Amino acid sequence: MATDTTPSGKSASTGFLDNYFGLTAHKTDVRTEAVAGLTTFLTMVYIVFVNPTILSKAGMDYGSVFVATCLAAAIATFIMGLYANYPIALAPGMGLNAFFAFTLVLTYKYTFQQALAFVLISGLIFILISVTKLREYVINAIPMNLKLAVSAGVGLFLGIIALQSAGIVVDHPATLITLGNLTKPASILFLIGFVIIAALSSRNVLGATLIGILVVAIAGLPFGVAEFKGIVSMPPSIAPTFLQFDFSRVFEATAIVVIFTLLFIDLFDTAGTLVGVAHRGGLLDKEGKLERMPQALLADSTATVVGAGLGTSNTTSYIESAAGVAAGGRTGLTAVFVGLLFLLTLFFSPLAGMIPAYASAAALLYVACVMARGLAELDWEDMTEYAPAVVAAIAMPLTYSIATGIGLGFITYALVKALAGRWQEVTPAIWVLAVLFAFKFAVS
Repeated sequence: MATDTTPSGKSASTGFLDNYFGLTAHKTDVRTEAVAGLTTFLTMVYIVFVNPTILSKAGMDYGSVFVATCLAAAIATFIMGLYANYPIALAPGMGLNAFFAFTLVLTYKYTFQQALAFVLISGLIFILISVTKLREYVINAIPMNLKLAVSAGVGLFLGIIALQSAGIVVDHPATLITLGNLTKPASILFLIGFVIIAALSSRNVLGATLIGILVVAIAGLPFGVAEFKGIVSMPPSIAPTFLQFDFSRVFEATAIVVIFTLLFIDLFDTAGTLVGVAHRGGLLDKEGKLERMPQALLADSTATVVGAGLGTSNTTSYIESAAGVAAGGRTGLTAVFVGLLFLLTLFFSPLAGMIPAYASAAALLYVACVMARGLAELDWEDMTEYAPAVVAAIAMPLTYSIATGIGLGFITYALVKALAGRWQEVTPAIWVLAVLFAFKFAVS
């Protein structure tokens, strides 16, 4: 039986993929892209376990968030691959989900429906920025040291959440926090899980985070701290979170700060991830810029809007995509394979439901360590740069609020620079944000 081939000897399907994604031009092929997609997926699939665990603390249905996470990751990654043609995968962002649950809902007392409305609006503003020249101004207006501080501070915030979830850190009336009971099975398994993830990651073992989560979850079964609920089933209903928006509080003063914070973290996390992954894959142009940055930013911002509709916090580009790029992924076909795998994951909801909080916390602590590395890149020779950055970073976990840390960082940066006689280094955007945060703190 004859095979339909192109003149070059390639099959028609392979020829189409080559033409659409530019496989030959990027010196790759379908097999390499498939392997790269699997690699990226295995490094970030932990999010389908961790995200429902975090957002369920905000009163959201665990099963529905699981479905929303899988669908948001799949759809967003398809958009990135098919529209922007980059080997970058997306999913609900770590840090942003913690801000959603622990700050917006548990601290500021918004309902999750109101918080989802904030996520939607931040995504729409992100789209506006992505299709106009505002993107260059916004990205360049914030000092690099504050960007690094936000990333590191979010990492520290995730770290204290992880330690608290595992019972390692507990509250204390005199010292605010203190050491918990390390003899409990959950606390012990948490520490073992973190060690496994960190050790395997240092050895470049594929899927290290997923392995660590599953190992300690299974190990918890004999101790009664984990419960086997099966492996495969039809996906749960997404109805409890689908289009659950409440816009009743979007015009409050605090809402402006909340929406900006969501936008700020999403925008700069996305820009940093895109450039970092592209640099590793040799996808930057001769001037070190991302050729299709507008398309990539638009894909990412659209993903946040889609994710909000499905019922999850901001969806963003994942730095774990670098693993797939290291495995040879060079085009959007890698992202398409990742998206297909996330769709397949929809049928593993019982497995996700058996993952206990301590197992997810082990992954959280690992992510915290990775994000905290940004502190090493601060300009430690300039007090006016690193002092505000440190204030922002340590304020996030200690005030249990990412927004508060960002606000204190901007206010400190503007005032320190001005009093040091270097007011000209403070951009108008910084002054505006410092005043807005000062107003927010004053009225609250």
